[in-house]
Amino acid sequence: MKSVIDRYSKTKEEHQLGNPTSEVKFWQREAAMLGQQLQNLQESHRQMMGQELSGLNVKDLQNLENQLEMSLRGVRMKKDQILMDEIQELNRKGSLIHQENVELYKKVNLIRQENMELYKKVYGTRDVNGANRNSLLINDLGIGEDAHVPVNLQLSQPHQQNYETTTRATKLGYSFLHMLIIFL
Repeated sequence: MKSVIDRYSKTKEEHQLGNPTSEVKFWQREAAMLGQQLQNLQESHRQMMGQELSGLNVKDLQNLENQLEMSLRGVRMKKDQILMDEIQELNRKGSLIHQENVELYKKVNLIRQENMELYKKVYGTRDVNGANRNSLLINDLGIGEDAHVPVNLQLSQPHQQNYETTTRATKLGYSFLHMLIIFL
């Protein structure tokens, strides 16, 4: 469009398009030129799409093939760049998620350790089968520091103890189990 305006300005300066007849002829020539350009572009487009190739010789076909290969290379390079950018972005997001996961895991372990220390202060520790493993027992319920070992729950008859001590221990046990379930 800019080239048409430039040509119009140049022609106007050269011929002083003041009269309507000269101006109409100028625009008719411009319309004819633009129509020819449009026709050439449409023909080129059809040839690039593999249509209307019958009028081309071997040299023209080779030039068309080279143009298509260059275009295809450009398309592939752009596609590869977009895919590489997406891969980098996904790797970055994956790294952030991994880092967040590690930090959350550390927080969970810290809370577990704090819970174990609180529990030890309240109930004390016992060795199970002579092992040096810190395992806490509540009426034969083993709660260990290893979070991956399944917890076995068993029902048992309450031991005869002072009612006040039993009530307090039961409340603390329920509180601890509730907190343990929440954090697991």
